[in-house]
Amino acid sequence: MKPGLRSQTQPTHPSRPVVWKGVIHHYARYLPVSKSTPVITLQEGNTPLIRVSNFVEACGGEFELWLKCEAMNPTCSFKDRGMTVAVSKAVEKHAKVVICASTGNTSASAAAYAARAKIRCVVLLPHGKIALGKLAQALMYGATTVAIDGNFDEALRIVRELGETGLVEVVNSVNPVRIEGQKTAAFEICDHLGRAPDFHFLPVGNAGNITAYWKGYTEYFSDKETSSLPRMFGYQASGAAPIVEGRPIDKPETVASAIRIGNPASWEGAAKALKESNGHIDKVTDAEILAAYQLLARAEGLFVEPASAAALAGIIQCTKQNLIPKGSLVAATMTGHGLKDPDNAIKTAGVEPVVVPAQREAVLKVIGV
Repeated sequence: MKPGLRSQTQPTHPSRPVVWKGVIHHYARYLPVSKSTPVITLQEGNTPLIRVSNFVEACGGEFELWLKCEAMNPTCSFKDRGMTVAVSKAVEKHAKVVICASTGNTSASAAAYAARAKIRCVVLLPHGKIALGKLAQALMYGATTVAIDGNFDEALRIVRELGETGLVEVVNSVNPVRIEGQKTAAFEICDHLGRAPDFHFLPVGNAGNITAYWKGYTEYFSDKETSSLPRMFGYQASGAAPIVEGRPIDKPETVASAIRIGNPASWEGAAKALKESNGHIDKVTDAEILAAYQLLARAEGLFVEPASAAALAGIIQCTKQNLIPKGSLVAATMTGHGLKDPDNAIKTAGVEPVVVPAQREAVLKVIGV
């Protein structure tokens, strides 16, 4: 175990609670920052790890499942962990403009942290292919928002080209400091559980998260013994599964907009994580994603974005295939909040409010008690 990781969040006095000051403050020694780095933070990190026994029972499993609920970050997604580092480093380099391509969550996070830093943010989005909750965030935080007639991969190509001009700082996960910030979620999981899980399930889109978590787990344990580390299981949507198919997908399609990516920027990192962890990569259908999405909400009261449910659908798939041994300790990353994508939530719920007169009897008739 990396010395000091567990002790960093302990109180300095028994009667005083820990004041969480953000990812950089708590994990600075493991991040590419120095005393001269201006810390741009919204106190991200320290998100809940919630055990979901009802979900496991509902899908017929006999293992212990914990969900890392990254919706509790400031902009309601895991992106904030990497963005605090990326924008802090951009400010350290005296950048005046940060830029990103996004399916939604990255744009929201980049815009928020840029606002905090008092610098400009430009986001490129696939026109008509972004969940409204995420678009609303980017607009409200004041980003210059450009919708292109193309997909995410084309937007990222343009962003990379603009980054080469030296006029803007790219804050997509092609910027390695993003991965550094995101790895801290693995630290927190180990701190909470007192060990690494046996399996870790994640949705895979641009593949930065699976890359980052594996980096975090390997850094947490100084001995690097394989037996101490989890097997990494990644899941892509069947209409956007380039890593599973072994080739880029020209026109990726899935209801889970956050993973609608045909040529992942961190493909190489994901492949490394899968190989080194003896992991597994597979795909799930949109129907499986939406079924898992609804099951989690109704079994546990947890509302996640559809992309998160790709990992849950993967867990259900593995349960049916008996790939998770009885008694295993399993973790999964819930990447963002369900309110990021209200349209899909309403469609999936399949019901609407019942309208009745403002009378007690009318309400009683509907609720049947």
